[in-house]
Amino acid sequence: MNNALKQHLDNDSMGRFQCLAIGICIVLNMIDGFDVLVMAFTAASVSAEWGLSGAQVGLLLSAGLFGMAAGSLFIAPWADRFGRRPLILVCLVVSGVGMLLCAFSQSALQLALLRGLTGLGIGGILASSNVIASEYASKRWRGLAVSLQSTGYALGATLGGLLAVWLLGHWGWRSVFLFGGIVTVLVIPLVLLWLPESLDFLLMRRPPNALARINRLAVKLGQPALQQLPAPALQEAGAATGFGQLLAPAMRRTTLVIWLLFFLVMFGFYFVMSWTPKLLVAAGLSAQQGITGGVLLSVGGILGAALIGGLSSRWPLSRVLSLFMLITAGLLVLFVVSGSSVSGVLALGLLIGLFSNGCVAGLYALSPVVYDASVRATGVGWGIGIGRIGAILSPTVAGVLLDDGWQPLHLYGVFASVFVIAAGCLLLLKPASSSVRPVLANP
Repeated sequence: MNNALKQHLDNDSMGRFQCLAIGICIVLNMIDGFDVLVMAFTAASVSAEWGLSGAQVGLLLSAGLFGMAAGSLFIAPWADRFGRRPLILVCLVVSGVGMLLCAFSQSALQLALLRGLTGLGIGGILASSNVIASEYASKRWRGLAVSLQSTGYALGATLGGLLAVWLLGHWGWRSVFLFGGIVTVLVIPLVLLWLPESLDFLLMRRPPNALARINRLAVKLGQPALQQLPAPALQEAGAATGFGQLLAPAMRRTTLVIWLLFFLVMFGFYFVMSWTPKLLVAAGLSAQQGITGGVLLSVGGILGAALIGGLSSRWPLSRVLSLFMLITAGLLVLFVVSGSSVSGVLALGLLIGLFSNGCVAGLYALSPVVYDASVRATGVGWGIGIGRIGAILSPTVAGVLLDDGWQPLHLYGVFASVFVIAAGCLLLLKPASSSVRPVLANP
């Protein structure tokens, strides 16, 4: 890799071009936030129209997550071969079409299948946008940049919740999906115009016209053009490539711990985000108060993602992340005992959203720095994909427990233990090499 360009990205102050790239990644992540919460906010209306059971609602909530898991596991790795930007564009088309078709579904099965299609596109987008945000940020502000990128989830969920209230009241649940599809399609020209291809990808994979494309990026970064491509990095004969690199001896422990962390955190996080509006209504709050609780979770998430990113620029990210996990667990327990107070539930919802979203943002910041550029999208994609498996199981498990007679708010105490276990697992994480020591200090 060219040292001058890499050193500029790592050590110099961030310019407008880099900030714009990260800003577009934030917009891309907003689609994820809207897509996940659109089903949560419309679940009550869909259930009422089609007479669905708790398990069926849980399946609908999980269908989009199943697609996202498949997209992260099997589509995102193609970004390491064909480029981050082309993959994002293709996946935007897929998710936009899927969201539009959801508005015209005629049964729970059709809606579930279309939610899966939509999630497939979004799963492919997330790993690539996360990697681009990490690669275009300076070393000092990398954790903050990726955390801010993940605030897009909370922004999308917050705006989606506010719009869902208005759209549901005027045109019903189908209008919410229609709006999401239109917005997703409108993001495509934004990516075409202003999202750059990964510099690390161009230097590592060397696609056609790589030198010209790198020089265009160099100009935008305020650096001199290259006369020729730098010598490629030598690779040991018989060394693992692609997915095999993730489980090679040097990376195996780090990869397995990251997978476990993503699974646990998203298992707890998606229960909170997916079920809270409906569970608050089941506990005696009005439908409006239930949606308000869901929106407050997302509002808190905006602050939480920014907070953990800012703290990680001063303290080791692993320590900050473990603290966020333990605080989230404590708040979930308090949520159980405050169920009779509307103001207490809503205030705790804001704090739970802050710290639980911070946990996810911290994992997003943690994962890109441990993998080489040649396998970075694959590594991040598999981490997110394993996490989505936890997210798939979470709403369905909650739905089954409710059907078995569990009290709605008591489920929060059960899922609090998940965040405690995750904080313990974080102790197992060790940096794989010196290149990641500034971020992955041991707790």
